[in-house]
Amino acid sequence: MSPPSWSSWSASDAEAWKELGYRLVLEHDLVSPAGFAALPRLVRLASGNADARRLAGEIVERAAGQHGCDELLEGCADAIVEFRGLLDQHLRTRPADCLTACRALLAVQEEYHGAAALGDFTDDFYGLDCPHCAVMVTIAIGNYGRYSASRDRDLGDVDRRDLRPAPTEQLSGVGRWMHEVTARDEENVLADGMLHLFGKAECPHCESVFSIADEYAAANRPVLR
Repeated sequence: MSPPSWSSWSASDAEAWKELGYRLVLEHDLVSPAGFAALPRLVRLASGNADARRLAGEIVERAAGQHGCDELLEGCADAIVEFRGLLDQHLRTRPADCLTACRALLAVQEEYHGAAALGDFTDDFYGLDCPHCAVMVTIAIGNYGRYSASRDRDLGDVDRRDLRPAPTEQLSGVGRWMHEVTARDEENVLADGMLHLFGKAECPHCESVFSIADEYAAANRPVLR
């Protein structure tokens, strides 16, 4: 598939952006070859266009899950470096699309699991198997509470245990980096959510304690064949 014809639509046309997204990001979160070819142009548009930022971020984020895309990603290396700098500068403006930009920034840093997991921390749930007893544990991070629980079909979340947010000084790696970015830009809900996402949870069944982010990454790591 060849790259789209950029002269055939207006950069301000919402329907055109929607159609372009269908061409570049296919069903089942796959990226078409045209998506990689279009990425440098999207990055050039991204500084002044939210649709270009969103679509460029989706391409980078979804490309990670596809085996055989390494060469295509390597061909976009310069554009990805440029995109990272652009996103960092954009986030300093405290933009309306902060969450989308944060997800894209995680993706260009090759923190694909973090990009997939990151929500706005108002209504986020994660289902994880306890690494010690293998029972499914529901993790909630939102306005309704920040807890681990067992999920009952009739009763909802039962036997709730408060999450244990990571102390700021103990954060490391991507958790520290993303917390610093969101705290710097006064995105307080995201910054506090990061402390919980990179904190610990207690299993309601066996009462063992485990790292939420580590177990999420382990559960969603692509299987190499």
